[in-house]
Amino acid sequence: MKLLVLTNLFPTPWDPLRGMFNRQQFERLGRRHELHVLTAVDFRDRLRKRRGSVEVPGLRTDHFVFVYPPRFGRALHAACWLLSLLLQRGWRLRTAGYDGILASWAYPDAVAAGWLARLLGIPYVVKVHGSDLNVQATHALRRPQIAASLRGAAAVVAVSRALAGKAVALGADPARVHAIYNGVDAARFAPGDKADARKRLGLDIAADPLLLYVGNLKESKGCLDLLEAFATMAASCPQAQLVYVGEGTCRAALAARAQTLGLAARVHLAGAMPHAALPDWFRAADLLCLPSHNEGVPNVVLEAMACGTPVVATRVGGIPEVVPAHAGRLVELGDRAALADALAQAAAQAWDHAAIAEHARGFSWDSNIDQLDAIMRQAARNEAVAEVLR
Repeated sequence: MKLLVLTNLFPTPWDPLRGMFNRQQFERLGRRHELHVLTAVDFRDRLRKRRGSVEVPGLRTDHFVFVYPPRFGRALHAACWLLSLLLQRGWRLRTAGYDGILASWAYPDAVAAGWLARLLGIPYVVKVHGSDLNVQATHALRRPQIAASLRGAAAVVAVSRALAGKAVALGADPARVHAIYNGVDAARFAPGDKADARKRLGLDIAADPLLLYVGNLKESKGCLDLLEAFATMAASCPQAQLVYVGEGTCRAALAARAQTLGLAARVHLAGAMPHAALPDWFRAADLLCLPSHNEGVPNVVLEAMACGTPVVATRVGGIPEVVPAHAGRLVELGDRAALADALAQAAAQAWDHAAIAEHARGFSWDSNIDQLDAIMRQAARNEAVAEVLR
């Protein structure tokens, strides 16, 4: 088939590390179909300097600039998204002859993609990830737009059962909602020697424990909660260290707070890292910590477990579905004292790292692509039958 992917979650020259889970999935789907990935780039990002290039084997990738009124009118963003797309790529879209659209992210992407699909007379499938339903769909003027896009989709793909339930609650037909967990590249993410990994990364060999956070440095990911919990734990663990891998708006706040707490020498802001570099960070760590405020199923959790690293995280979204008791500890959202206790207890626990890695191997990209492929084929087949009947 010839498929169009519309999303904001994919690497661009202005953000080469964005949406790596989508890159992995679409690259594999592109081995089975002709896949064109068209990524929305926020106009503010487009004004910044390019930070790299994007070349994905087997995919045709391109971008368009998403222009919208900043700071107000969020309910109009889907209309702005579609207008931006049509003005910049409209002729190509009308003449390409696509068999279907896969829209990855509910708002504004999937809402606009649904309107485009109707203009082109082709089916569309919506893939939802987490805060696109957990947060965006809580707003009064966005919720009905998201609900309509889910109802009109040939299928809805959710990255967790919890998120699939949210889609059904918004009105999506339960028979057309599918929970498909993302996969892990088992050839890349696998257990390895902790000391060797620390040496390669230039980390303190004696850190005990070494806690790791991987992700965007923003408040909703719980990075500030983690620092406060670490401060409590660090008082009784003089060798403990915390490393943040990632960039974001909270970087300066984290650095300042660590200084205030007297932990500047024990809290390290390593910056963003290429996806290929992450396995050593997971192997070097004693724990991965991700106290997010909302989630679908974060791939860093799956990838850490694939390296045999236990996880301490919040009990939100699909995280409880993928982190069993033998692979980590879960705490309630917003309870920093419980988070500090969980970190201390997990650091002292003897974990079966081989069993953790074996559990993570159950999250396979091959299985993920088999399921997504079948869904896209069924959507196109149903549209072909409907066309004959018309």
